[in-house]
Amino acid sequence: MPRLLMLATWFALAMTTVAQANERPNFVFFLVDDLGYMDIGANNPNTFYETPNVDQLAREGVRFTNGYAANPVCSPTRYSIMTGKYPSRVDATNFFSGKRSGRFNPAPMNDRMPLKEVTVAEALKAAGYRTAFFGKWHLGPTEEFWPEHQGFDVNFAGHARGAPRSYFSPYSNPRLENGSKGEHLTKRLTDEVVRQIDEFKDDPFLCYLSFYTVHTPLQAPKKLVAKYRKKAEALAGQAEFAPEEQVWPGSKERRVRILQKHATYAAMVESMDTAVGRVIDRLKALNLYDNTVICFTSDNGGLSTSEGSPTSNLPLRGGKGWLYEGGIREPFLIRAPGISESGKVCDTPVISTDFYPTILDLAGVKPKPDQHRDGHSLTPLLKGKMSIDRDALFWHYPHYSNQGGIPGGAIRVGDYKLIERFEDGRTHLYNLKTDISEHNDLSASMPDRTASMKTRLHAWYKDVDARFLQPKHPSDAAPWRPQN
Repeated sequence: MPRLLMLATWFALAMTTVAQANERPNFVFFLVDDLGYMDIGANNPNTFYETPNVDQLAREGVRFTNGYAANPVCSPTRYSIMTGKYPSRVDATNFFSGKRSGRFNPAPMNDRMPLKEVTVAEALKAAGYRTAFFGKWHLGPTEEFWPEHQGFDVNFAGHARGAPRSYFSPYSNPRLENGSKGEHLTKRLTDEVVRQIDEFKDDPFLCYLSFYTVHTPLQAPKKLVAKYRKKAEALAGQAEFAPEEQVWPGSKERRVRILQKHATYAAMVESMDTAVGRVIDRLKALNLYDNTVICFTSDNGGLSTSEGSPTSNLPLRGGKGWLYEGGIREPFLIRAPGISESGKVCDTPVISTDFYPTILDLAGVKPKPDQHRDGHSLTPLLKGKMSIDRDALFWHYPHYSNQGGIPGGAIRVGDYKLIERFEDGRTHLYNLKTDISEHNDLSASMPDRTASMKTRLHAWYKDVDARFLQPKHPSDAAPWRPQN
């Protein structure tokens, strides 16, 4: 009898463990490349684009109106999501291959996510989750740094390149077999996600769909492009561009798009939205939707000042590659069934480093504070609290962006944001509550606030061991450096 009782007890405990594992939430993470804050209807009811599935997701979860990327370009933000760290801690401060110089040389930088980092995928996998990656990786130059070596059981299409050679097969992608000639990449990746969910359905899982779209090249199915060309006819005659600042003395004036009407870009946005809807429909068909946490965001702001300038971020200033709000404020949605309140709008500033600890928290996995050291769990905000224990966000971009953005740093404290230029140390202060377009510089009229925020920013530089611009030649005068 004692042996039978012991076996029965062991069996009951084992079944309880299995039941608890099956009750753990699944995770679907949608990361869109270059999608601007104003590109979804949930943030912009007057958007030219059509995003009904993303808008419905926003109505069912929490929409963060002050959600940020950790950097105005892709690889650093992707690094921050995977690790929960500010990318400046490891000098991952530009997209992994970006080397543009200007008046000075850019700061030295890293071009890979080291294998010693414990990614959010590795943390979930260690807790019994199955993991799959789909789409753009751009976090390492060679195979040993790709998703299958960073915690993902499955890798479809993730490799070194940051953009597809084409959105239509053949793809020339070492981690994605070509489909039939003309097959659409966004649809193909979605097909793979749906198939993988079918395979994973009996276990807790993470499916991470990292879209290549809406990044260049600007390509989309012809029928969708024709639809938006017709729609754009109603906007004929309206101004599409306005001047942006000069980047450095002698440079040409930069133009920024101020009107959303680019038909191909709009078709790319709709293709992305359709993909989101298809994944959600599959979760519902398998009765998994009410046990699946869905996160949706972008890696940087919309492309508005170069490379076709396909979207407008107004009233946000600038776009991809800029430290203005248009370059770093993102669509930021989380639907956590049983946790988040449907349709809640949260104005608390949050950032991409926060996804990692939030996911662990929702999964019931012990936090890893030494790893995701710069992230905060957003679970309190999902549950209705108004704030978390953090009063400042930081950015550090010591590079000349392909889009015309200047090297600089930034800090946000409450409603105020300070931008510091690394070429000469000039600072600009904006009140985002009253001046979301960042055109009214308050640094001269509010010297005390400017000085205190600058001191905080410089202390953060020191904490993360930030790097700065370099002279082009040894005999050149050194560029600006923070004093403390």
